[in-house]
Parts: sequence; C-alpha cells; structure tokens
Amino acid sequence: MNEIIKIVGIGIIALIIVIVLKQYRPEFAIYVSILAGIAILLISIYRLEEVIELIQSISQKTAINNKFLSILLKITGIAVLSEFAVSICKDSGESAIASKIEIGSKIIIISMSIPIISSMLELMLNILP
Repeated sequence: MNEIIKIVGIGIIALIIVIVLKQYRPEFAIYVSILAGIAILLISIYRLEEVIELIQSISQKTAINNKFLSILLKITGIAVLSEFAVSICKDSGESAIASKIEIGSKIIIISMSIPIISSMLELMLNILP
C-alpha cells in the first residue's frame, strides 16, 4: 500500500511540474516526465522481485521446466520495458519511433517464445492419436 502512495504522489507532482513547465520551458517538460517514469518503474521493480522469487519457489516444487520459466520472465521484462519506452516516445510526440519499438519488441517476444510453442505442439502431438 505504501508503494502505491509513492507512485501516485510522484505521478501527481510530476504532472503539476510538467503543466507549469509547458507554459514557460516546454523543452524541459519531457525530462521531468522521463525522470518520474523511471522513479515509478524503480519502485515497481522492487515489488516485481518478490513475485519472481515466489514463482521460482513454486517452480522448484513442481515439474515446470526452469528454462520455460526463465523465458516467460524475460518476455515479461521486455514487454514492460518496451511499453515504458513507447510511452516516453508518445509523450515526446514521436509516434513513429514508438510504433517501431512496439514492432521490434513483438518480434523479439515471438522469437523468444518459440521453444515454449514448439514444446506445447510436441506435447499435443504426443497426446493426440
């Protein structure tokens, strides 16, 4: 609960600063937005470590392949970071760059998920007569 208060507080303070800066020094507004985004991301990453540790402890107790778990965590990280970068680009008015980041990250995610997809297809082929 404490983290959400920090995140909302950072967001509201950054919003007020950005609104004021856009009137007098619009070129500095994007820097405040980026810094606020990084601060919020760092607060969120702290909580993400706890989730990763929980998932790893559950995977050790089950028959889940650690390779697949690692791939899924990497894919999640790529999705979060690329969304952050896309948001920064869109805030800066660079929609073209944002769309290229989205396409690139989707291609990387698809290529990283191929071992999981192929394993699932093999499993389905073994189950089917």
